[in-house]
Amino acid sequence: MASAPSTRSLLIVNAATLAVALGLDWPAATLMWPYWIQSIVIGYFSRKRILALGRFSTAGFTMNDRPVSPTPATQRSVANFFALHYGFFHFCYFVFLRQRFAQLDAWDWLGLAALAISFAWNHRFSYEQNVEADRRGTPNIGTLMILPYARILPMHFTIMLGSALAGEGPAVVLIFGALKTAADVLMHLVEHRILQRAAAPATT
Repeated sequence: MASAPSTRSLLIVNAATLAVALGLDWPAATLMWPYWIQSIVIGYFSRKRILALGRFSTAGFTMNDRPVSPTPATQRSVANFFALHYGFFHFCYFVFLRQRFAQLDAWDWLGLAALAISFAWNHRFSYEQNVEADRRGTPNIGTLMILPYARILPMHFTIMLGSALAGEGPAVVLIFGALKTAADVLMHLVEHRILQRAAAPATT
């Protein structure tokens, strides 16, 4: 299974996140920060993947209610629109986090930096697998733009659940982390299956 190595690495970085949270005695709500960072990393590699396409389909995809052709101009427009929309969503999320959960010390920021590096490593690995699959087929650029949202929405729902819990102690952190990891891995597998099926070469 092509996604198995990236799934294992995803499990590793989620376990590392819980280890950092327990080591720094974070409440469940503080875990919203590393998972926000992970979502940013997902968006970065999603845009990078769109721009890396050698060939792609625009079947069923429209911009301003008009069908578009699979041209480099369309590719750049889709990538830029995605970056603007996805980035604005996460900017609003950042403002929310700063207002409610801004009390982080130097060790917390160091832990977040280490986790950001681990998320980047994991998603770069997944990105390289996906790009290789894209080269073997003709993926739909509209699918590539939409699926990151399907990937992060269950994750952010779990984040909001953790915010509602906002409890202290390792038990709450472990429960929250386990729920988030399950949602993350499930959507990771769904994403890989859909995208790699879309990237499969057409038969004649």
